[in-house]
Amino acid sequence: MPVITPRHAATAGVAVLTVLAVAWFAWPRPIPIDIASVTKGPMAVTVDDEGKTRVRHVYTVSAPISGKVLRISHPFGAVHPVSIHIGDEVKADETVVAVMQPSMPTFLDVRTREELQALLAAADAAIALAEAEIRRIEVTLEFARDELKRAQALSRTGAIAARALEKAQLDVAANEAGLASAKAQLGVRRSERASVAARLIDPSTVASQPVHCCINIKAPVTGRVLKIVQDSEAVVAVGAPLLEIGNPLDLEVVADLLSTDAVQIRVGHSVAIDGWGGATLRGRVTRVDPAGFLKVSALGIEEQRVRTTIDFVDPFETWSPLGHDFRVIVHVTVWSGDGVLAVPVGALFRKGNDWAVYAVKGGRARTTLVKIGHKNAQVAEVRSGLAPGDRVILHPSDRVNEGSAVAQR
Repeated sequence: MPVITPRHAATAGVAVLTVLAVAWFAWPRPIPIDIASVTKGPMAVTVDDEGKTRVRHVYTVSAPISGKVLRISHPFGAVHPVSIHIGDEVKADETVVAVMQPSMPTFLDVRTREELQALLAAADAAIALAEAEIRRIEVTLEFARDELKRAQALSRTGAIAARALEKAQLDVAANEAGLASAKAQLGVRRSERASVAARLIDPSTVASQPVHCCINIKAPVTGRVLKIVQDSEAVVAVGAPLLEIGNPLDLEVVADLLSTDAVQIRVGHSVAIDGWGGATLRGRVTRVDPAGFLKVSALGIEEQRVRTTIDFVDPFETWSPLGHDFRVIVHVTVWSGDGVLAVPVGALFRKGNDWAVYAVKGGRARTTLVKIGHKNAQVAEVRSGLAPGDRVILHPSDRVNEGSAVAQR
């Protein structure tokens, strides 16, 4: 019988420990995972997108004529015909919101100036011709009047026939009419010359002359100035927008939603409004436009959008800090339910044509097929396959498979 020496015992112990260590390191360890529970509770499906506030009725004040509009806003305390700033209150038909002056004449190129100077010389010649014609007719008229006097004297003595007297009277009347016509023609020629001379006026000639004729543009409605389109002094065309006026207390929210989302929305759907810097507000859909429009996203993708209008339901005090064209986030509720069995969306994955989750049972991952109903960004409605309280793996990695040992992270 072999004798076991202490040396042999130590060698055997080391070998056993080595085998145990190798087995311990080689033994598969549970995969660390995140676990969530399937619960019952209220659930809502919403359409989420950006929106903006706007005053319901905005009035744009435009230039009634072509001319120079004076600067609308000035430093406080400065003396000017008008000094309006964004946010100022205006009254209908009382507050002057803009002042316009006639615009200065434009500079002329060489060809146009030469043409106008030639027209001016022609107008001067026409005036001289008309004046000469007046002098000729005046002389003729004076002679005709003398002839009429002699004819009247001879007619009283019967020395001439009545026809001769009538001929003298006719000559006087004809020359008087000719003189009136010639004077009117002279007025026309002088007006034509004035028109050509006005077209030759240089901007530097009138720059130093005071402007007396101005147009004061008054506010069409009572409200506040929302936007000043043309702040600085400039020459504008007729109809050019100058500023916008509205009532900031009469706010609504507009959101341009994808047409695929807009078809699910109806007038009266409830809306949650947040992302504006304050508490979540309640709203209600009042209008979904019947026509869409093309809009290019920030990524350069063409999208068909539909404008949706939303009214505030909460009292004014809750949303009073909001103003015109403020950014908000809207969540339009298109479906809601109570006592809905829901599973986190992060636990779902596709298995063939079905949805599935990894349920945690006995410390191992078990593939479970589920039927999904409504779904939002956080949870999905479970119609079959899971029960309340079941635990599922969130965001399973490619290391997790059927039967894998798992442990909560």
